[in-house]
Amino acid sequence: MAKFLLKRLVMMVVTMLCASFLVFAVCEFTPGSVARKSLGPYATQQQVDLLSEKLKANDPLVVRYGRWLGVLVGAIPDPLQDPDTGLNFSDPRGAQYFGNFGYSTLNKLPVNDVIWDRLGNTAILAGLAFLFIVPLSILFGILSGLKEGGKLDRVLSVICITFTSIPEFASSVFLVTLFVILWPILPGTSPLNSDGGWPIGYQLILPVAVLVIYDFGYVARMIRVSMIGVMERPYIRTAILKGMSTRQVVLRHALRNAMIAPFTVLLLQINFLISGVVVTELVFAYPGFGRLILDASLFGDIATLEAATMITVAIAVTTQLLGDLGYMLLDPRIRVK
Repeated sequence: MAKFLLKRLVMMVVTMLCASFLVFAVCEFTPGSVARKSLGPYATQQQVDLLSEKLKANDPLVVRYGRWLGVLVGAIPDPLQDPDTGLNFSDPRGAQYFGNFGYSTLNKLPVNDVIWDRLGNTAILAGLAFLFIVPLSILFGILSGLKEGGKLDRVLSVICITFTSIPEFASSVFLVTLFVILWPILPGTSPLNSDGGWPIGYQLILPVAVLVIYDFGYVARMIRVSMIGVMERPYIRTAILKGMSTRQVVLRHALRNAMIAPFTVLLLQINFLISGVVVTELVFAYPGFGRLILDASLFGDIATLEAATMITVAIAVTTQLLGDLGYMLLDPRIRVK
């Protein structure tokens, strides 16, 4: 097990290095100088020239990537915080520390002062949605899979396919029209403050509902297919012939084996709920991670984009590792190598 974990951790580090290099290269080769993109569109030419000299922007790409990586891991100080640049960029953590993502030109703050709060807000939204998506998906998937082709299966399948087919912006508009305009019982925005008179708990209801409606049907369909395959196995028929009730067969034998394949699908929803909920956050003015990425992209905030990409990749490789460990727990026949 220790060898397996070490191997996967090494692969995770290599994956993140490759992803970070690609993102760094793309950001470097987009139109405009590196200094101009770092300082923003309102910096003077003198500031741009001075920073270009400090960043040694004429060095080869690999050398510049090495310096950027050195700032990220805390091996070298951040050149943007050099007093000689006259930029007055400051970070309360200092110019040299592990995890230094640089300075956000959009928010006029260190990236670490912005991105983690936004990520925490999205984590709350994603966590609440996940709490509803998992049980609903399992329930719908089991009920459909037990009676393949039956009336209940057809009804649940229509519900799942319909909900999955509705884009987030459409369901958002529908829910806002229904519960904000026609029946004004919920707020139409979710700024996560009480200035508008609505408690924060009420502000989370509509965004969570949109994510659950959009996502649970797809996962339920995956569980349904897996459940149908498991219920046709010989050991399931044997358990039924021994007189076990349907509830006992499902809980003791079928469910665990049926969840092996959909387990990956469930973990993939974590990536979507963290970085793929831009539409939902934009519609409800939710101060989350996805909206931060969109704003940074539109403004050209390179440091924030690079940090967001690294965090997204880290989440993806972590969920992949959890998926491998989950497979071993669900199916003891799977052995590590």
